[in-house]
Amino acid sequence: MGRRRWLFVLAIFAYLLSFSCGRVLNLKSDDGRPVYNHTLAVTLVEYASAVYMSDLTELFTWTCERCNGLTKGFQVIDIIVDIEHCLQAYVGVAKELNAIIIAFRGTQEHSIQNWVSDLFWKQLDLNYPDMPDAMVHHGFYSAYHNTTVRPAVLGAVKRAKESYGSNINIMVTGHSMGGAMASFCGLDLVVNEGEENVQVMTFGQPRVGNAAFASYYSLLVPNTFRITHDRDIVPHLPPYYYLFPQKTYHHFPTEVWLREFSFSNLVLFGMERVCDNTGEDPTCSRSVMGTSISDHLRYFGVELMCETWRQCSIVMSREVESYSRKDSKGNIFLSRTVPSTDIIETSTLSKTGIASL
Repeated sequence: MGRRRWLFVLAIFAYLLSFSCGRVLNLKSDDGRPVYNHTLAVTLVEYASAVYMSDLTELFTWTCERCNGLTKGFQVIDIIVDIEHCLQAYVGVAKELNAIIIAFRGTQEHSIQNWVSDLFWKQLDLNYPDMPDAMVHHGFYSAYHNTTVRPAVLGAVKRAKESYGSNINIMVTGHSMGGAMASFCGLDLVVNEGEENVQVMTFGQPRVGNAAFASYYSLLVPNTFRITHDRDIVPHLPPYYYLFPQKTYHHFPTEVWLREFSFSNLVLFGMERVCDNTGEDPTCSRSVMGTSISDHLRYFGVELMCETWRQCSIVMSREVESYSRKDSKGNIFLSRTVPSTDIIETSTLSKTGIASL
């Protein structure tokens, strides 16, 4: 009897697995909100993973181990490395998506455990410009707005649009703190740059503002999806205090909650739930305790972290140094002409001449 029951359970799992695999999950809400596209999500998570690479030669030439798969053929335009604040981002064009891709790296400077602990005590401490009652996290806001990242990103977007057309889509992505920066970038593109075709998709993003800010954001950048993975701890931070919904941190919509079902440590299948338009759907990630760092570091089976947790450190070969420049603070920018008229033969790149910066 026991054996037959286990066979029945495995049969059910196999059925659900076959039902959930090999298909594009393309869901639309009843109230006409933007459509969530599973295929786009598993593509953008690869872009969010690649930005963690410290080898700028492989990233610039798009030959890194993470630069394969669904992102193959991507053309990098600019890489920005803010050494002063340990930030990294890139801008490029994905012709298959007809889109400019902007990707921001998550935290690297300290261990993820220390960074998560620090988020428990962060307070709403900055009024967002020209949005009454909207308050945001000063650190996340400043990481995008008050560093070398913003002007470099906007400059690269402008150059890309001049070459590929003003109507090309813009997709902004990032993981963890990079997701927070991506959300501020998407909002900036709409509010201050007048862009219309902007989509934001983040992975394991923390809360960045209060309920008023979430309301403004959802109106201005409606084509936004925050992917959260099972018990990932970071989307639960900084904490949401349900007794003070207007005064506490509050996620903006739309959350897509990934859940995995396993048997004997083997992941059998995953499910994606498109949550409601409140940003704090109690039936999605808020229905569980956010306790997992491992869930934070892997989405759709893709690793979202640096090769090693270390101080801000990169390597770059001499062959790409001609595309780079440094500012007075040592921040690094790699740029190419758009569309690219230069070809870097990566097979001939010198094994010597790697500079550790």
